[in-house]
Amino acid sequence: MTQTAAIIGGGVIGGGWAARFLLNGWDVRVFDLDPDAEAKLAPVLAQARRALPSLTDVALPPEGCLSFHTDLAEAVSGVTWIQESVPERLEIKHKVLAEVQAACPDDAVIGSSTSGFKPSELQDGAARPGQIMVCHPFNPVYLMPLIEVVPSPHTDPALVEKAEAILRSLGHFPLRVRKEIDAHIADRFLEAVWREALWLVKDGVATTEEIDEAIRMGFGIRWAQMGLFDTYRTAGGEAGMRHFMAQFGPALKWPWTRLMDVPEFTDDLVELIAGQSDAQSGHMTIPEMLKARDDNLVAMMRALKANDWGAGAVMNAHEAQLREGTVLGAHADALDDVTQPILTVRRAVPLDWTDYNGHMNEARYLQAFGDASDRFMALIGCDADYIATGGSYFTAETHIRHVDEVHAGTLIEVRTRVLAGADKKLHLFHEMFDGTRLLATGEHFLLHVSLETRRPSEPAPAIVHALARIAQAHAGLPVPEGAGRAVGQRP
Repeated sequence: MTQTAAIIGGGVIGGGWAARFLLNGWDVRVFDLDPDAEAKLAPVLAQARRALPSLTDVALPPEGCLSFHTDLAEAVSGVTWIQESVPERLEIKHKVLAEVQAACPDDAVIGSSTSGFKPSELQDGAARPGQIMVCHPFNPVYLMPLIEVVPSPHTDPALVEKAEAILRSLGHFPLRVRKEIDAHIADRFLEAVWREALWLVKDGVATTEEIDEAIRMGFGIRWAQMGLFDTYRTAGGEAGMRHFMAQFGPALKWPWTRLMDVPEFTDDLVELIAGQSDAQSGHMTIPEMLKARDDNLVAMMRALKANDWGAGAVMNAHEAQLREGTVLGAHADALDDVTQPILTVRRAVPLDWTDYNGHMNEARYLQAFGDASDRFMALIGCDADYIATGGSYFTAETHIRHVDEVHAGTLIEVRTRVLAGADKKLHLFHEMFDGTRLLATGEHFLLHVSLETRRPSEPAPAIVHALARIAQAHAGLPVPEGAGRAVGQRP
């Protein structure tokens, strides 16, 4: 059953929330009195539709339904989640939250995107304080995993658990903040860095560009995969954090920081920073910068995903949820009907899979068909646990035909059939589709091999049984077009 989220405020942050819910199959109602709300949200949705599907190696659910509302009671009626993203003024938030609670279900999660207010401040005077919590995101919400979940002592613990479970189902990483504190956790770090950066510019020590280079060429890269404390732990060598603190701890007493003070925002300082910022990146439009940002985020997060590390581990967990209960996560024994080619890949083509012509790179066809073979192996029981016992299938021969164009964002499906499967041999034929449009075919011949002797060997009986069932079911299918072809062979 499709669930519904209400987004209160359709700005940059509210739009990001709307995109994250919508692209994960939720129906989304956006409440915003701005008559141009739909037009302003459109580019955010376009960016999200381009970038978010590139993160995962399995397709997201079909999009939910998006609607726009100027009646708040209508927007929140019967919904599961309400995300408040109105301006950072407490009196506005109190007014909106009161109207929300007058019309929404008692068991709906009410999250606030506030970066500064504590939940107890939001709950002050509320009809049901236990329903309200802070769910503070990071921009772009449709890509960044972190959500700071901040309850107060009055927040219903069951609703907090519900909120965190929903966030995980969307591919987010809910970080429970133990105590209420102004600006929560992450923004306190950002505030400290921001203050010091303002002084460095004001005092003429560095330009905005030089400060940004110091971050992105240095500790910014480290922090993306290790954070602060793990980075310093490794800096301590084999002795770890204790050695690091003993060596560098005394430096904290040196008077080299101005973090407890902030420069006055004079017109001169504003013009200095704005002028340097224009010189730094004024050659790019904001949409161009946002596109580059999303492309880079996708590429970096996919690298982390390959190592199951940091934000990448969150993405892998989300993928496992997407596969659960589908043929993409099932064993052959769980499939009632195997008489037709079996779905082995269903995913959007990532941004980094395309070449200079904007087409899917040749190597990625092989990856997609290789993923299909891997999925089929797992389907018949040749999974990671089996491979750890010393047996696996090795690819001996591959032939790929490129039939039609494929571009980034295309939702591809690979359907696999067994041309032959007995003893040590496995002969697979893959067809890649965009809907009903055939894009490519891949033919793989594999041999079961002992990882100890590195020679062909008999598979385990369970694999033989599962493979034989599918091979027999596929034996009656007509030979697919292109099977057995060689390079350059005429039709």
